[in-house]
Amino acid sequence: MKKKPVVAAVGELLWDMLPSGKRAGGAPVNFAYHASRLGADSFAVSAVGNDALGREIMRELDKAGIRHLVSVLPYPTGRVLVTLKDGIPDYTIAENAAWDHIPFTRKAEELFQRADCVCYGSLALRHTDSRKTVEKLLEAAPGGALRFFDVNLRQKYYSKELLETLLSKANVLKLNDEEIKILRNMFRLPEEDGAACRYLLDKFHMRYVIFTAGARFSAVYAEGESSLLPTPRVSVVDTVGAGDSFSGAFVYHILTGKTLQEAHEAAVKVSAFVCTCSGAWPAYSREIL
Repeated sequence: MKKKPVVAAVGELLWDMLPSGKRAGGAPVNFAYHASRLGADSFAVSAVGNDALGREIMRELDKAGIRHLVSVLPYPTGRVLVTLKDGIPDYTIAENAAWDHIPFTRKAEELFQRADCVCYGSLALRHTDSRKTVEKLLEAAPGGALRFFDVNLRQKYYSKELLETLLSKANVLKLNDEEIKILRNMFRLPEEDGAACRYLLDKFHMRYVIFTAGARFSAVYAEGESSLLPTPRVSVVDTVGAGDSFSGAFVYHILTGKTLQEAHEAAVKVSAFVCTCSGAWPAYSREIL
């Protein structure tokens, strides 16, 4: 029996304050959740505050079965005000949250040293404390591991210098149709989205570039091959965590030997399912598994 792939995701852990109520989330933790639901040995590395919201979110992690290395710090637990327009989220992110100060620990380093995939985004690096930790953990990852960079651009919390650094550390890149516009201006990418993805694939020596275009389609690019699939039509409840579920599913299937096309098809299926649910950590139905 093949061993389960080990997935380590580091970054923000927070409450999405949705119109319908608060839901636990954070892109790297969402990624870890969905990879674990499919069968990966997944861990989330983050931090919460020594407060009621922090204790509650830790209970939610345990209830969802998310394995974690989460530090408790003297900063408030992260919160994001999420407003929805036609099911599409808009975010206002509280600053100086506990996840801005994720500490480097020996346990986290050991986890990253044995990981088959490590996942990170730009948002968690908005503060120097977490930035130093993420960069040290990425250095600990094996040379052959997937290094999954979800661009995850939010508000003002990114720069060209930061994105260049993070791109140079990655071999898998995920971005959406809004983020590619920002990168196009920063890096003078080709106007056509597919050509822009190919440019990023070549320039930064990526194994895969994943491009999601909301309700229209998604595409995955690799050297010598690509896959483009329409987005299934479903009854959307909200799209919170849908992109992260796509990422977690794609990585799990690649790590378990599926082809690019097979992994892409599975990712589309999972992401469409998540759009029919409320929140980022829905229980999986039998047909998804």
